[in-house]
Amino acid sequence: MTNYLIKGAKPLGGDAVDILVKDGRIAAIGDSLSATGAEVVEADGLIALPGLVDLHTHLREPGREDAETVETGSRAAALGGFTAVHAMANTDPVADTAGVVEQVWRLGQEAGLVDVVPVGAVTVGLAGERLAELGAMADSAARVRVFSDDGHCVSDPALMRRALEYVKAFDGVVAQHAEEPRLTVGAQMHEGDRSARLGLTGWPAAAEEAIIARDVLLAEHVGARLHVCHVSTAGSVEILRWAKSRGVQVTAEVTPHHLMLTDECAESYDPVFKVNPPLRTDVDVVALRLGLADGTIDAVGTDHAPHAVEDKESEWASARPGMLGLEQALSVVIETMVEPGRLDWAGVADRMSVRPAAIGRLDGHGRPIAPGEPANLVLVDPTTRSTVDPAALASRSRNSPYAGRELPGRVVATFLRGTPTVLDGKAVK
Repeated sequence: MTNYLIKGAKPLGGDAVDILVKDGRIAAIGDSLSATGAEVVEADGLIALPGLVDLHTHLREPGREDAETVETGSRAAALGGFTAVHAMANTDPVADTAGVVEQVWRLGQEAGLVDVVPVGAVTVGLAGERLAELGAMADSAARVRVFSDDGHCVSDPALMRRALEYVKAFDGVVAQHAEEPRLTVGAQMHEGDRSARLGLTGWPAAAEEAIIARDVLLAEHVGARLHVCHVSTAGSVEILRWAKSRGVQVTAEVTPHHLMLTDECAESYDPVFKVNPPLRTDVDVVALRLGLADGTIDAVGTDHAPHAVEDKESEWASARPGMLGLEQALSVVIETMVEPGRLDWAGVADRMSVRPAAIGRLDGHGRPIAPGEPANLVLVDPTTRSTVDPAALASRSRNSPYAGRELPGRVVATFLRGTPTVLDGKAVK
């Protein structure tokens, strides 16, 4: 294994140091280090962070390899600074058995670009009728600890309670897509004045908030871990804040697009901006940013959702919801949280690496940048600004809501256990 000497990086934005990476681990940190035979990586002015961890990635394989594969999604993740991603269960076939989650896990191992951590379905076929093989998936080679029917809400409260009780046996967590389905029939965008004016059926904030309120009470009752996917409303933040004040074991994520974009984007009728949950209001965006800043929201989860051209480039009503997110996630966080002073670099590491790794129970990720720790690292140039070109992205799909936007930050290098997956801003393989 090649050793690397990273010269002049700033761990968590602190003082510049040299970092020696040897045999997959951080061997030493200090000034003017030298190492015979080590490959030098010049990192003057670059921020060093622990490798990012995504709790919410759609890799589409098996079943929709026309939109994404484990390999192409892994490459996009590495270019975004991620060293681990959780692959959601809504594949075809659904990842609701040990066999399917092991298939996804092995595909990730073969790609070797990031650690691909399968998420198991909560219910068979995501149908919301009976529990999937939660224990078998937990005991499989994939060691599943996060379970979600994402794309569908586990709307039956009795079934949700049973799932929460079941995962306690192996310290698992249920990640809920919070959407009361009877309140969102035919919904196309956020319900409000703008949806009424545009003539698009609205998706009320209460549909999300009602499920979160119900589920934090269930989690408190059974003493289980609950994670809330893609929080999007100010009311949801307040419910989470209340639940945490009571000691409920609840965590939550916010997507990059909900930190930056609002329902004003729907004015264009461009279906690239159609997503579930929908883009909300300016008031919601402010509340989400504050919630992430104060730790009420634990993590940034990309909800990277690639779609084939025919599923996205159509009339708004018939387009599939979802946006790309892996390659621009860190840039969005820099623009919305770091540059305005809401988070420092230690805060970015906490919300994009430390906490998501803890939620997913991932060993070796989200660790301090210190001697002896696994060398899962990302080097970031925070000063560079560039315009997003969907055609230049590593994903097999092109449905980026940031097309044509100038965003700050560039991932210069990503190391997975001491092996570079990105160098000089380019994927190594």
